[in-house]
Amino acid sequence: MQRIRERISLRKAAVIVLFTAAFFAGRLAARLNGEGKSSPASAEGNWGLSFQQEGEKPVGNATCEELAQYDAWYAQDTQEKIIRLTFDCGYENGNTPAILAALKKHGVHATFFVVGNFVKDNPELVRQMLAEGHTVGNHTMHHPDMTKLSDMESFAKEIRDLEAVFAEATGQELSHFYRPPQGRYSESNLKMAQQLGYQTFFWSLAYVDWYEDRQPTREEAFEKLLGRIHPGAIVLLHNTSSTNAAILDELLTRWEEMGYTFGTLGDLQR
Repeated sequence: MQRIRERISLRKAAVIVLFTAAFFAGRLAARLNGEGKSSPASAEGNWGLSFQQEGEKPVGNATCEELAQYDAWYAQDTQEKIIRLTFDCGYENGNTPAILAALKKHGVHATFFVVGNFVKDNPELVRQMLAEGHTVGNHTMHHPDMTKLSDMESFAKEIRDLEAVFAEATGQELSHFYRPPQGRYSESNLKMAQQLGYQTFFWSLAYVDWYEDRQPTREEAFEKLLGRIHPGAIVLLHNTSSTNAAILDELLTRWEEMGYTFGTLGDLQR
C-alpha cells in the first residue's frame, strides 16, 4: 500500500512540474514576443496583451476582427459591462471546490478548460461542474505546444482523445470550445480547430496565478483583476491558485459593485 501511495504522489508531482513548466514557458514567450504590439492572426506565436488604459479592452496580438474569421475570440467588442469567466485546469490541488462554491453563491456560470489527466483523476469534479451549470472546454489531452502539430491527424488526436475521456467520465459530449495550451497558436491551428467544429478562446485578462508555491497576495490579485477589468472581458484564472480560491467570493462581489454582470462563452457563438 505504501508503494502505491508513493507512485501516486510521484505521478501527481510529475504532472505539476510538466504543466507548470509548459505554462510558464508559454507565458514568458508571450511577454517577450507579444506585449505592446499587435500582429496579424496569421502569425505563429504566443498570445500576448498590452494594457494601455485602465478599464479599456487591451490590445492583443490579433484584433477581434482578425480572429473572427477563424471563429476565435479574446474578448467581446462591446461597451456593455459583461465578464466571461474561464478557468484552466491542469491538475487538482484542493482549490477547485472553493472556486465552485463561490461561483454557485453568486449564480455565475464559468467555462473550465480541462486536460486529460484532470478529467481522469477528478471525474467527480467534472461532473459537479456540469451539474452546476458550468461549461467544460477542450484544453487538449496532453497540453502540448499545438503549433508543433502541423498536420490535422496529430492536431485532431489531441482534441478527440480528450473528447473520449470526457465522454467516458460524464456520459456527455464535450463542448466545442478550445483553448490553446500555453497560448501558443498559429493560423493553421486556428483553421484546424475551426474545421473540427471548435471555437478558439484566448483571453483579455489574466495574471500570474499559476505558481503553486509563489502565490500572489490578495492585494496583488485585486490590483490586477479590478484595475484591468473591462467591458466584454474574457478572464483567465487557474483552478490551482489558492489565492483565487480565497478571494473569488469577494472578487465577484466587487466586480458586481462596479456594475458588471456575468455571461458565458456560449453567448458568443457565431
